[in-house]
Amino acid sequence: MIDFEEELKKFQPSLEVEDAEEAIYNHDLTDMTDILKEMMREAKKNRD
Repeated sequence: MIDFEEELKKFQPSLEVEDAEEAIYNHDLTDMTDILKEMMREAKKNRD
């Protein structure tokens, strides 16, 4: 059986939207859009 009291002790609320956005966008991460833009730049440079 589930021990609800024990589960409540372990509970951590999720981040608010603003906090989650800040946590995500404060990291300089490369996403697929960045990769595709770089590939397009290189392809155009090699074509010329």
